[in-house]
Amino acid sequence: MKRYEQLSSEIELLAIDKKISLDKMLTTVCELLQSNIEHFDWVGFYFHDTQRPVLHLKAFAGDPTEHTEIPFGKGICGQVALSNKHFLVEDVTKQDNYIACSLTVKSELVVPLFVDNKNIGQIDIDSHKFKAFSKKDVAFLEEINRYVSQKIKS
Repeated sequence: MKRYEQLSSEIELLAIDKKISLDKMLTTVCELLQSNIEHFDWVGFYFHDTQRPVLHLKAFAGDPTEHTEIPFGKGICGQVALSNKHFLVEDVTKQDNYIACSLTVKSELVVPLFVDNKNIGQIDIDSHKFKAFSKKDVAFLEEINRYVSQKIKS
C-alpha cells in the first residue's frame, strides 16, 4: 500500500504529462486510489452535463454501478453538485437522500472538482466500513482534484 504522499506525487506527474489524456489520467487515478488505500473500495469521477443538471460517470475503479447518471440534488453526489462543498457520510443508512450503489457500502465521501472556481464534477469514494473517512482524506482528495483541474486546463 502506497502512502498518500507517494500517490499524490504519482498523480501530479500524470497531470503534467502531455502524452497522457484526461480520460487515461482519470482511470489511472481511480485505479491507484482504489488499489492502494484500504478503505477506498470504490472510486469514481462524475462530471456535470453541459446541457442538463445531471452528473455523468466518466471513470471508476471497483464494482460496476448502474448509477452512471445522477440528477443534481439526488444522492450524495447530486447534493455536492448543488452545494459546492464536500460531503462526508459516516453511515449511509442514516441518510434520507442516499442512492444505494451496493449493500456493502457503509460510508461515502464526495469532494467537488473545481476548474477556475466553477464546480464541474466530483470524486466519489465508497467504503465498506462505517466512519471510514477523515479530514486527511478530504484534504488528500482536494489535492487530487487540483491535479485533475490542472490537467483539464492544460
